[in-house]
Amino acid sequence: MAVAPPSLVLIGAGRMGAALVRGWLKGKSKRKIAVIEPRPSEEISAWAADGKIILNPPPAPAAILVLAVKPQQFAGIAEMARGFVSSKTLAVSIMAGVRIAQLSRRLETSRIIRSMPNTPGSIGQGITVFSAAPGLAAADLDAATALLAPLGEVHGPVDESMMSAVTALSGSGPAYLFLLAESMAEAGESEGLPRALAQRLARRTIEGAAALMAASGDDPETLRRAVTSPGGTTQAALDILMDTGGMPRLLRDALRAAAARDRQLSKEAD
Repeated sequence: MAVAPPSLVLIGAGRMGAALVRGWLKGKSKRKIAVIEPRPSEEISAWAADGKIILNPPPAPAAILVLAVKPQQFAGIAEMARGFVSSKTLAVSIMAGVRIAQLSRRLETSRIIRSMPNTPGSIGQGITVFSAAPGLAAADLDAATALLAPLGEVHGPVDESMMSAVTALSGSGPAYLFLLAESMAEAGESEGLPRALAQRLARRTIEGAAALMAASGDDPETLRRAVTSPGGTTQAALDILMDTGGMPRLLRDALRAAAARDRQLSKEAD
């Protein structure tokens, strides 16, 4: 008796891919999940050994195909990925810089979702934004939203022209916060704090500030003003950070560079 092919295929099981599978396995869906990963982690291998997923099956059309490889790898795996696509397959990409038209051309399907998650998605605390090919049914958009939900909040569809800016802001954004923590700790050391204490203070300050922002519902400007007493120590620091050429301008320049690189990746994908 022939075995039915999996209805959900994931290509690429790195941090984001594994987080997706983890969420799918916890959910109520009864989809038969397959993972294509030449170097599976112990976690992925254990799922396969327990019969929770199918690891590296031969190509067969699936209801949904999720692409979670690096954008530079897409050209190399596109032909293999096409083996999982039929006219009825919904293809969902979480690759930076690869446009819907490029995905459609290489996968030979018009049913495409392009999404951009961020690394907090690996613990279910991320935000994912997606754009959709013209003409997709509401059911396809709902399916994509449900598939991406294990990574955290899902927003979309948005116009694809926004995706480079989305990538620069939320896709790359966690790195900016990590750099801020790193820089704050180094600045604390320069003021005489022991390294371990400076790192702890920087980390917990950013964690606590993020939690406060999430809990309060106030916008960042309101929260900043609430902690800034005129003539106080915080104001003295912000006079430097917000001076000409300070943090606001640096972040605008940084996001512009990240968005430009996303657009360059689109050209390279051709």
